[in-house]
Amino acid sequence: MKKILFTLFIIYSFGLNAQRTDYDWKKMDPKQRKEIINNLSPEERKNLLMKFRNNMVMDNLDIDPSDKEEFTDIYNEYLESQKQIKSQFNSDFSPENLSDEEAKAKLQQSFEVGQKLLDNRKKYADKMQKVIPCQKVLKLFQSEGMMRDKMNERKPHGNNGSNNASRQNP
Repeated sequence: MKKILFTLFIIYSFGLNAQRTDYDWKKMDPKQRKEIINNLSPEERKNLLMKFRNNMVMDNLDIDPSDKEEFTDIYNEYLESQKQIKSQFNSDFSPENLSDEEAKAKLQQSFEVGQKLLDNRKKYADKMQKVIPCQKVLKLFQSEGMMRDKMNERKPHGNNGSNNASRQNP
């Protein structure tokens, strides 16, 4: 009986530890943060990243506390919508290996996806302006570009450098 109770206690302890995501990230050294993040499941990692991103955006835009929840919902919906549109374009190809017809079709597809992204951005800018002023929406899109640029700087570029950092995804 003691062994069963002990085993249940151990399992319960691991469960509690796995659920703990209220770490004081600012006081941790980078090695500790990396270890904790590496021990998270992919879903927990995704949720943590979304939480960090949302907190950073809220702080950067100085969103009124009464509007945070509504804005966060719209912002997450916007990001998910952009992600869905981007998934329509497979950028994992080598242009040199395409025939003229395939290249023309791929180019046209990139224009269409780019237009969908722009249209979606306009749609969500209108939605966001119902919650926050247009200056903050503009600041959001500006910071979004800066974050994307920073992420591209950190990404390792495969194919022996054939993918350059200035390449624009639709």
